[in-house]
Amino acid sequence: MTRTLLRRIASPKKALAGTAVAAATAGALLAAVPAQAATSEAAQAQATAKKMIANSAQYTCFSNIVDHESDWNPNATNASSGAYGLVQALPGSKMASAGSDWKTNAATQIKWGLDYMKDRYGSPCGAWAFWQANNWY
Repeated sequence: MTRTLLRRIASPKKALAGTAVAAATAGALLAAVPAQAATSEAAQAQATAKKMIANSAQYTCFSNIVDHESDWNPNATNASSGAYGLVQALPGSKMASAGSDWKTNAATQIKWGLDYMKDRYGSPCGAWAFWQANNWY
């Protein structure tokens, strides 16, 4: 009789433990979905940049900056300065000169960033050289 009573008591605990494990696993899977979406968005932004920057050396320099500034997240926002997007424009609204969809379109942000790097530093590699010396551009 004692054995039967222990089984009855243990069974709900096992069921509860199993439910907790299932819930934790489901939570982990749901948490991974936004990360996968961000990775996909980053991969799309990188592919877009490669198409827009024919010179592989200039693409590498551009990519190095974007890796450091936003990790290829077109929605990246610097909490302290408010800089926004792939290239961390400050203010982000400056990118409107490249298109009204600057908040959501990686291609618009890339176009603006390339124009900015060309105007200010001569090229993405000029901007990367400055970034390496100053940790900003």
